[in-house]
Amino acid sequence: MSSKTTYALFKLGAVLVPLNPAFNSKQVIAALVHLSASHLIIGAETSLPYKAPRENVTLLSQIVPDLAGSKCESPAVPSLCNVILVDNSSSRVDVRSLSATTPFADLLSSSRGDQSVVPDSILDPDDIVNIQFTSGTTSMPKAASLTHRSILNNGFFIGERMGLTPSDVVCCPPPLFHCFGCILGYMATATHGTAILFPSEAFNPEATLLSIQEEEATALYGVATMFVAELELLQNGMISNTGFDKLRTGIAAGSSVPSTLMEKLHSTLNLTGLTICYGMTETSPVSFMTTPDDPIQKRLDTVGRLLPHVEAKVIDESDHTRILPIGEKGELMVSGYLVMTGYWGDDAKTQEVRKIEKGADGTKKIWMHTGDEACMDEDGYVKITGRIKDLIIRGGENIHPLEVENILFAHEHIAEASVVGLPDEKYGECVAAFIVVHRGVLVGKDDAGNGLPAETINSSGSKCLTAKEAKEWVRNRLSSHLVPKYVFWVEDYPKTASGKIQKFKLKEEGMRLLGLVQQ
Repeated sequence: MSSKTTYALFKLGAVLVPLNPAFNSKQVIAALVHLSASHLIIGAETSLPYKAPRENVTLLSQIVPDLAGSKCESPAVPSLCNVILVDNSSSRVDVRSLSATTPFADLLSSSRGDQSVVPDSILDPDDIVNIQFTSGTTSMPKAASLTHRSILNNGFFIGERMGLTPSDVVCCPPPLFHCFGCILGYMATATHGTAILFPSEAFNPEATLLSIQEEEATALYGVATMFVAELELLQNGMISNTGFDKLRTGIAAGSSVPSTLMEKLHSTLNLTGLTICYGMTETSPVSFMTTPDDPIQKRLDTVGRLLPHVEAKVIDESDHTRILPIGEKGELMVSGYLVMTGYWGDDAKTQEVRKIEKGADGTKKIWMHTGDEACMDEDGYVKITGRIKDLIIRGGENIHPLEVENILFAHEHIAEASVVGLPDEKYGECVAAFIVVHRGVLVGKDDAGNGLPAETINSSGSKCLTAKEAKEWVRNRLSSHLVPKYVFWVEDYPKTASGKIQKFKLKEEGMRLLGLVQQ
């Protein structure tokens, strides 16, 4: 970012609040009202993964009804006094009549390039610098308040654990509005003098692979769904499997990564030093991370060990005062500089997840509930066994979706698998698997009646998979109570804009397919 741009943004005098571009107008308005926002910086259009760019004039007209007026007035967001418009549409969107907005170019030209950036008051390391909305995989997004201290140090220690140097080139497909892009990406590289490569405005697997080849990237970032899309292009021969020899490390984060996927990334993309990060927006975000030198089994089965200056404990889910012994499963909690100051304007939700522990000497320690079930071994490596909210309780037994997903993902015809719990009269809940097959694989009828008839499948001579075969694949490798009662074929999953699967929406879709809710 140029000094002029920095100064222009600094003049706004506001905390940075990156908004998910997938938000609709109601969500954007709700976020702006919640934050009492005075300025909105937005592009004329927004790029989204796998879709054509979306124009933003329609969205803006919901916020500022008279975009052609002489000034910015918003009945929906009374605090809003300025909309700064970035004309990024290559003339696809006509912005000439939007006089109620301020062109970003004007903001730049009005700044004095020789004027140093000096804040109105002395900055404090514990000042809030970033209000980061959570991904919303299990509920509505919440506004986590992060400080200078938390995001700067977190980015530095991430880069340290990866072993980043000024000679590295990091390819970063995850978006900048998400902690993955702005902290694991930008802050980790900026604190180590490392080059960072953004292959496209929104995730594009082809652009990602081509940029690695062209720029000789040494590291690759991504969530599981991104890596799957990239491997699919290589497997189908749509991108030549050459030019990846400089890759050595990277980060897989955002959600649990199946061990079979990790093995493919090691063998196909040369990512033998790939690291795993675990965290959450509320912890700035990373608390646990592997190293490129960790034993391969630790990098496949765990999320590594604590970053410096961070503490953790595993507690009994039914008695939060009891810390569990090594090897026992419970809720993971973390503490340290990285814990958010709270959810902006929501003390009640803050108190639900952020607990203050008072020591005998009067000192206070703040602990963050992660909502994840985990266990820790004697060497400090942590294994995430599932989201507590995602646990399937079948006849009193806890089932961890990741365990079933790992087995399904290992099938040669299955590209992706996501498992949720659905209501069951006999057991309370049962296992349901939503499966994406590889390109060119034919599928038989699933439990919603979608797919080809058995006679067509049997006579096709092509690669094929039936729901029964998927269930038997699990039955032959896991206990019978883990076998999916239902299998549904899908082409894709409902995801956040950062690529995480929204399991609550899958559960809603499963109930709809079974006729448990109205269409």
